[in-house]
Amino acid sequence: MGPTYYNTFIEVAEDCPVSQAEIPQAKGEKKTKAVIEYELIAKNPYKYSGDDIAFLAHALHREIPKEHWAEERIKFFSQGQPCLRASALGKRYGWGTYHNEDGKVALIPLESKEYNKFANAAGLKHLKAMRSKKA
Repeated sequence: MGPTYYNTFIEVAEDCPVSQAEIPQAKGEKKTKAVIEYELIAKNPYKYSGDDIAFLAHALHREIPKEHWAEERIKFFSQGQPCLRASALGKRYGWGTYHNEDGKVALIPLESKEYNKFANAAGLKHLKAMRSKKA
């Protein structure tokens, strides 16, 4: 399993190419992982943990039938998995993620007052999304 973050704000990557959040778009018929992650979190703020998002995005992207999710989740987390710091949402699309005291996630758009509030909040752990390119 990836790390579960509590009371943490993951800011956009230093090399994020946008100055305001963009909604990821599907390429052709199939939704990208970023689209799936965005939809899961945007439609269900504070419902899922980062691990839930990682697994659900994997399962939905690979079109794994729901009846196999329990066993697939065990397999999925039997090897190291990236956390939301590695997601294109923070690297490319300008979305910060706030992980509340229960470890549940919400999206915070880069250009918002809310983003500024979280980015400057003293009581939170602060991390940055991973850079797309090496420094």
